[in-house]
This record gives sequence, C-alpha cells and structure tokens, in this order.
Amino acid sequence: MMNDTDNTSKISTEDSDNTLLVGFDFGTSWTVVMTNRGHKERIRSVVGYPRDMIGVKLLGAPYLVGDDAFKKRSFVDLRAPLKDGVIREYVERDLEVARHLVSHVIESLSPRPDDEVCVIVGSPARATNTSKDLLAQIFQEVVDEVQVLSEPFLVAYGYDNLVNNLVIDIGAGTVDLCALKGAMPGQHSQVTVNKAGNFVDEQLEALITEVYPDVQMNTHVARAIKEQSGYVGDAPAQITADLRANGRPVSYDVTQMVGQACEMMIPGIIEGIDQLIQSCPPEDQAEMLLNILVAGGGSRIIGIDTYIQAALVDYYGDVNVKCVDDPVFAVAKGALKLATELPPRYWEKLGNVTDY
Repeated sequence: MMNDTDNTSKISTEDSDNTLLVGFDFGTSWTVVMTNRGHKERIRSVVGYPRDMIGVKLLGAPYLVGDDAFKKRSFVDLRAPLKDGVIREYVERDLEVARHLVSHVIESLSPRPDDEVCVIVGSPARATNTSKDLLAQIFQEVVDEVQVLSEPFLVAYGYDNLVNNLVIDIGAGTVDLCALKGAMPGQHSQVTVNKAGNFVDEQLEALITEVYPDVQMNTHVARAIKEQSGYVGDAPAQITADLRANGRPVSYDVTQMVGQACEMMIPGIIEGIDQLIQSCPPEDQAEMLLNILVAGGGSRIIGIDTYIQAALVDYYGDVNVKCVDDPVFAVAKGALKLATELPPRYWEKLGNVTDY
C-alpha cells in the first residue's frame, strides 16, 4: 500500500467523505487499484486453493489471493479468474474464483461501515456486453455502484488524450487499441488482439527449449526473463539467463530468443493500428498518427515505441509513438480520475455509447 498525492485522489464532485471511489484495473495477470483515499496497490490476479487436508493445514485459510497464493503454488491449486481479460468460463467454479479475488481486494481497501463503495473497472476494448455484464454482477455483490469501461479509453482519460489520439494497451491476455475521437468509443473505434504478453511468454519458452533441449523451462520462468530483459529491434545488450538443466544451474545466452518472441506480437498491433486509422475521417488521420500512446505492461519492452513507429513510417509518413510514464497504474489512474470527476449517479450513462 502506498500513498498517492496525485490530484486523482481528490474528489471534485459533490460526493461526501463516506464515498469510497475506486479505479480498478482487473487484469489477466495483475490487478491494480487506486482510491480517492490514497490507496495504490498491485495484486497478482490469482487465487490459490488447498489441494487436500495437508494444504488446508499449511494455508490456515480456505484460500489465498495474490502473491500469498503464488508463493505457495507448489501445494495449492492456483487459479486465475480471467483469460484474455474476461471471466474464463460461465461456470460456477470460475465465477467463484473471480468473486474471491474481487471481494479480497475490496476488503483490503478497508471501507468504513457507512461507506458507499463506487468502482470503475477496466475491461478489454472489444469485450462483449455479456462479459461486461457478468463482471459487473460480480462487483455488485460487494460494492454499491460499478461501471465497466474500456481499458484503453481509461488510459486516454487519465492522460487527457481524448481527441485524435490512439492508445495501445498491451496487457497479458490482450492488446487493446482505441481511437479517441472526442466521445466515448464504440466497437468500431476499438480493436482487441489476443496475441499479447502471455503469448510472448509461451513463444519464449518454446524458443529457449528448442535451442537448449536440456533446459527446464515453464511460462513462469519465461515471463520473468521477458519482464527483466524484453526488447524489440536491436538488442541493447547480451541477455544471459540463469536456468536449470538436468537439475544443475547453467547460464544461457537467450538474447536472440527474447527479441524474436517479443516481436511476434507486433504484426497484430500494426494491423490493428491500420484498421483504426482507416476508420477515422481523412482530415483527422495525420493528427492521430502523431499521437499514439503505448500503455500496459508490454510498454516496458525496450524499444517498442520506436519499433512500432518505424513500422508505420514507411506507409504513413510522419508518425509519433511514445510510452506512458507509469504503465502499471495508467488504467486505474484513468478510472479513478473519471470517478472523481463524474458523480456515480451519472455513471450509467457512460455505457450508452453510439457506435461509430
């Protein structure tokens, strides 16, 4: 928990002191929250359940959430409630996992007994109404007011980039792209690409295993390498990974494999940008190409802004791509900013979008 002195923590509406406003980025790998009372936190999006009676004894609880669950993954059934940014399945077990995570996070915010808890939640750009309604229903069990909105739109709102801007939000499950045209974005102004961070992890695991057949690899190890050293374009330096082969510690050069895996998601992003640019009025396209913002955990991949920019320049001419300064909290910050600037009684109108 950290105190945040950003202006987003100040209520600019007529809400009273017993209104707890929450910006909630419910991600496939990580959940991020910010509140109007200065709470700012990132939590791993997993819930761990004991596998047997020994696990119940070791846990001392019916389930654990976040890092506590992840650290004990050797003896718990580790479950993630989301896949590609939405509830995994419409079955009770997966809904239960989502409920446990959401209720745990809301409880961790220490709401007062007389608080009205109001939450704006981020979801993938092209999430179906059914998926968003299901997510809203889970929150309605533990909060007083909830609205589910597009993650890239919330990034744009947090940075006041709402006219002729294009946001690329690279998460674990999806890459979400949104063209901002001065209004709430509809389906035609957004694109979701399913080859995102988790896809890169899987490809990196496969590439390393192919080159070094004796290495002991899994997606957790591959993800750690990507998060530490991910890059596209020219490698900034040689990347050496300390891994295990037949149980023995060995250092491997994985430079080429890391770059190759990270670049595998770029074609889908470029295709999404092309689609959105062509959907915009021709008189606005040049300005939008000069205002492309990359957010999400994938924006920390070294060189991703210049790599995307270079891929677009030959076709479009002048292009400017930059990364957000705080990729972890960008969605939650935008959600909280919107929550503080628009009284909760008006939130329902945010869902009434005329497609364009």
